[in-house]
Amino acid sequence: MSNLFAIAYPDPATARKVRDEAVALQKQKLIELEDIVVVERRDDGRIKLHQAVSTTGAGAASGALWGGVIGLLFFMPFLGAAIGGATGAAVGASTDVGVDDGFMRQVGEHLQPGSAAVFLLVRKATADKVVPALARFGGRILQTSLTTEEEEHLREAVRAAQGGAA
Repeated sequence: MSNLFAIAYPDPATARKVRDEAVALQKQKLIELEDIVVVERRDDGRIKLHQAVSTTGAGAASGALWGGVIGLLFFMPFLGAAIGGATGAAVGASTDVGVDDGFMRQVGEHLQPGSAAVFLLVRKATADKVVPALARFGGRILQTSLTTEEEEHLREAVRAAQGGAA
């Protein structure tokens, strides 16, 4: 089972640094992420989601490949690839994996304009290494899927990693 963490930051640049650090920790096999998204509340109040994985691009590539293969069978590989790519892009755009976009937008409405949050959907993590690595960026825990007791332990660990602040 995965756990969700939503952490607010004063600006999008810090949120992107946290995302990059989490991805680096994943490459080191210290955390296994199912999804990671930066949610930005722009100065005009609009919410922008910066998804880590583009399902539209993946769908288009997959559709073009399969369309090309099917097109070869009917001696029209380019037409098959074009139709397959368009179909794959449409299917990919309608596919939502990981954290629900509507939920992230709803939480994003509570952010101050010009700020951002990182949503992490974590399968597993080595907490004693991941918490200090991410806590150094500061941030405020908005929401988790942990129990109340587990969330309080996390808050204490973050405060300790930040040197008693927060």
